[in-house]
Amino acid sequence: MSQQKFVNRVEDMKILEDIWSANGASLFILYGRRRVGKTELINRFIGGRGVYFLATTEGDRENIRSFKVIISKFLGDDSILKASFDDWHSFFSVLSSSSSFQARAMRSKIIIAIDEFPYLIDSNRAIPSIFQKIYDTILRQMNVMLILSGSSISMMENEVLSYKSPLYGRRTGQLRLSPLKFRHLAEFVDYGFEDLCKTYFVFGGVPEYLLKLDPDLDFWGNVSRTMLSRGGPLYEEAEFLLRTEFREPKNYMLILKSISYGNHTLGEMCSYSSLDKSMVSKYLDVLMALGLITVEKPFGSNDKFKKRLYWISDQYLKFWFRYILQHKSEIESSHTEEVLSDIMDTFSSFAGEQFENLMKELLLDGILGRSFSQASRWWGRNGTGKKGMDIEEIDIVAYSETRGELLFAECKWTNSPVPKSLFQGLRAKSGALRKQYPGIKYTYAVFSKSGFRGEYKEIGEDTILMDLSDIQKGLNELLRGKKMDRSVFY
Repeated sequence: MSQQKFVNRVEDMKILEDIWSANGASLFILYGRRRVGKTELINRFIGGRGVYFLATTEGDRENIRSFKVIISKFLGDDSILKASFDDWHSFFSVLSSSSSFQARAMRSKIIIAIDEFPYLIDSNRAIPSIFQKIYDTILRQMNVMLILSGSSISMMENEVLSYKSPLYGRRTGQLRLSPLKFRHLAEFVDYGFEDLCKTYFVFGGVPEYLLKLDPDLDFWGNVSRTMLSRGGPLYEEAEFLLRTEFREPKNYMLILKSISYGNHTLGEMCSYSSLDKSMVSKYLDVLMALGLITVEKPFGSNDKFKKRLYWISDQYLKFWFRYILQHKSEIESSHTEEVLSDIMDTFSSFAGEQFENLMKELLLDGILGRSFSQASRWWGRNGTGKKGMDIEEIDIVAYSETRGELLFAECKWTNSPVPKSLFQGLRAKSGALRKQYPGIKYTYAVFSKSGFRGEYKEIGEDTILMDLSDIQKGLNELLRGKKMDRSVFY
C-alpha cells in the first residue's frame, strides 16, 4: 500500500487553489488534528510552486538555519544559504530583497508553507507578533502565499485565529481539515462491506491511521497489529494526541475515560472524577471545541434542555478508551490473544453505537436519494405514565425542512435478522413526535446488519428496510450520482 495515498481532498484543494489564484499576497491558516493529512495536502498543493518547511521545537536560530537550506535550494541561490540571520524578520527582509526571490515571484506566486507553526510559538511566545510584522511590512507587498499550519487545534485557534492574536485580520482564508468520510475507506483497504464498517468504527477516517493497516491482514489482524502490542503504531497514539493539545492532559484523560465507561451526563462525570461541576464543564467545553467529544440532546428539544449527554466523537479515541486503556497491563505483558478475545466478545455492543453514527452520516450525505438537514437521536416520555416504562427512544430522527419530511429510523448491529416487531415498535414510538409535527410527511427506515425475518409485504411505500448489502448498493449509487431505486429495498 502506498504511503503517499491522497484521497478525496478535491474541495480542500480547490479552496487553496482559489486563494493562490487571487491577485496579491495571501495568508492562509490550515489546521487539524494529528495524522489527518495536512502535510500531504500542502505538499500536493505546492507542487513546484514553493517550499514546505516543517518547524521543530529547537528555537528560532535552528529553524531559520534549516529553512534557509530549503529556500536556497528552491531559488538556486547559495547567497541566502551563506548568510547568517539572528531572527525571522531579518531573514525574510533579506530573502524578499534578493534578486532570485524577486525574479521567481515575477513569474508566479511563491508558496511558503510553515507546518507545525505552534512549535515556533512554544519556543518563542512572540512569534505571532513577529509574523504579523513580517506579513504587514514585507510579504504583503510581494507575490507570495504564506501558509501557517499546525496540529494543535487549541493553539492555532487561540494564538493564530483568535481576536486577541496579532495575526487576527491578516488571513485571507482558513481551513480546519477534517477526517475522511466512510465513503472513501474502500480506497485504503480491500475489505468486504461489513469489515469496512468495522474498520470505520475503530479507525475512523484519519488517513494516516488507515495507511498503517496491512492489506494482507484481515480486520481483526490489523486491530491486533496496530493497537494490541507495545510496538503497535497506534498503541500510544491517543496519549500523543492529547499531549499535542494539553500540557497537562491528566484531567482531560479522566473525563474521556469517564465517558467511555458510560458516564454521559455532567453529574455522572462529576461523581466519577471527583471534580467539581465548574471544572468538569470547563474541560467539556475545551474537548467539544477540539471536536473530541460531542453533546447530544433529543431531536426537537430547545437550547434550554438540561439533561444533555456527552459522547466521545472520534472513533479511534472511543475505541482506545473503551478497550486499549483498560487492557494496558495485559498488553504490556504481551497477552495479546486474551485481550483480542475480550474485545471480540463485546464488540457488537460497541459497534451498535457506531452503526447509528454511520447511518446518520450516510443519511445526511443522501444515501436514500434525498438529503436531510439534520439527524439525531430522540428520547422522551410516551405518555403512558407507567414508571420505568414511559421513556421511549428512537435511534435516528432525520428532518428535511425543504421537503417537510421526518424520517424515523432504527439501527441494529446484531447477528440475527430483525423481526417485524421492531418496525411495528418504531411506528408506535414515533407517535409522540408525530403529534408535535402535524401536517408534514412521515417516513420510516430500519437498517440491519443481518437482514430481516418475518412477513413484510404489508409495509407501505413510506418505509425502507436495508441490510448491509442494501446500504452498500445505496452508497454505490450515491457515489455514482444516481437516485436510489427504492424497489430493491423492500
